[in-house]
Amino acid sequence: MKSVATTAISAADAAGRFPSTSDLESVQGTIQRAAARLEAAEKLGQNLDAVADEAYKACIKMYPYLNESGKANSTDTFKAKCARDIKHYLRLIQYCLIVGGTGPLDEWGIAGQREVYRALSLPTAPYVEALSFARNRGCAPRDMSAQALVEYNALLDYAINSLS
Repeated sequence: MKSVATTAISAADAAGRFPSTSDLESVQGTIQRAAARLEAAEKLGQNLDAVADEAYKACIKMYPYLNESGKANSTDTFKAKCARDIKHYLRLIQYCLIVGGTGPLDEWGIAGQREVYRALSLPTAPYVEALSFARNRGCAPRDMSAQALVEYNALLDYAINSLS
């Protein structure tokens, strides 16, 4: 997994130059936001099961046809897999908050996802709804500080956009 510093240095090396002022400012900004990201990761970790369960219920409420026979949420096994996938995305977002980049989400949550969902005839809209619910559920200062919520929501937006 690459850090923000190694990414900036690698990009500069690939361009045949030393890191620029903007490269270093990007690294500095990421470091300055670390406390907020770690707060968000901690709060998400404390409530991960509840957030995932509420998000799962919200997506099924929005798409009740998924419970029909032969659909993606029609058996207990399918229901467990759907809930597991939502929780998996939230864990990846937590991991991204800790490392300060989208690497874990890119590598383990996004790469190849559309092909997998298409091959299994799984709709992505319910996942988008679940992550959107998780995004809209967050509240500062009830759940976390305003800056921590900004960091959390940015990663949820990233995941939502990748699934859309």
